[in-house]
Amino acid sequence: MSDNPRLNPAHSFRDVPRTGVIYVMAEAAARGFKYGHPDWTNLGQGAPETEAIPGGLPRIESIELNSRIHEYSPVEGLWELREAVANLYNARYRKGMASQYSAENVAISPGGRAGLTRIAAGLGSIHLGHLLPDYTAYEELLDIFRAFVPIPIVLEKEDGFRLSAEGLRKAIVGGGLGAVLLSNPCNPTGQLISGSEMRDWVNTATRLSCTLILDEFYSHYLYGAPAEHSTPACSAAAFVGDVNRDPVLLVDGLSKNWRYPGWRISWTVGPKVLIERISSAGSFLDGGPSHPVQKAAIPLLDPHRADQEARAIQKAFKVKRDCILERLPLMGMEIAAAPQGAFYAFPNLSNLPASLQNGMDFFKAALAEKVIVVPGEFFDVNPGKRRSHIPSRLRQHLRISYGPNMETLKLGLNRLEAMIQRHR
Repeated sequence: MSDNPRLNPAHSFRDVPRTGVIYVMAEAAARGFKYGHPDWTNLGQGAPETEAIPGGLPRIESIELNSRIHEYSPVEGLWELREAVANLYNARYRKGMASQYSAENVAISPGGRAGLTRIAAGLGSIHLGHLLPDYTAYEELLDIFRAFVPIPIVLEKEDGFRLSAEGLRKAIVGGGLGAVLLSNPCNPTGQLISGSEMRDWVNTATRLSCTLILDEFYSHYLYGAPAEHSTPACSAAAFVGDVNRDPVLLVDGLSKNWRYPGWRISWTVGPKVLIERISSAGSFLDGGPSHPVQKAAIPLLDPHRADQEARAIQKAFKVKRDCILERLPLMGMEIAAAPQGAFYAFPNLSNLPASLQNGMDFFKAALAEKVIVVPGEFFDVNPGKRRSHIPSRLRQHLRISYGPNMETLKLGLNRLEAMIQRHR
């Protein structure tokens, strides 16, 4: 056997880490998990139940194919779908406003990560702010493109993991930020920036010429009183003054808000000049989204149908959210602030038995019960592992999803409760 390192097929490649949730699912698979396995309860992966729900749209069961649809679609997406997205945003958020979105303000991507990757590839030499905690997949995304420098903005448990508009202003000015990336509603805490607070965020960013990059994939999952939301969904689009001048980029898609995660269709909405650059990035990153799936998606964007689905989601998922808010504290898990959106709880484990106070230890113990959860430290987004001198401050947290149906959720919670009791 030769010692020549070139015989190692990986010698030319760097280590590519799995995102937190992918790591979790790989560990579960190593212990026998398979999708649809009746013995497992998946409260880890960020996927909503995809079955029909009361009051929701009928689920699409087939997609029509023909010879024309086998062709490539444009990298920026089908014009008809781009128009449908723009019309939905105008109908929901921009009635009576002089500035309206058009198809040219929309780019279609093959999934949310692809949409965010296109944006990251187009960023220049800036400081990019990102919140802690936030979506695990941001970590590698913020590390792979070296044109910009990621700057963390720490949210405190004592503040309910929230950042005020004044806090945003201080972060932008103090960090010299050219852009800020965040999920809203937040994955994993479920916290929501909306109404006058979001207006202040948009005005602050615009005044300081800082681009807001908002991942709005959970914008149908809202749990406040109906009077708090003038539309069935929530978006910063409602507070953009000029759609072609205000530095606001919005990313959304079918995965969560329409409950079609397997379709891998997302869109980015923003100023035309930025959409052109994002589409150019797509030409070398991904080549564009699926033609037939885009065609099938167009009817889902009809404002009446989209609003119907959003209302049904809120009713169905609020029941599950209320269940988890009741059950977790009784098990000894503290929730700093009740989730206002998304479908996650982010409890603190410090009041549990010592053997379960660390999120990674809890995760491994839960796997033995055939329950999947996600350790909180994965949401302590740390590009390049630059903050290696201290342990994660989120190591005593956990993300639990109430995306699955109620039967699965209750089964998983029952198993976790029994597990905690055995550790006492």
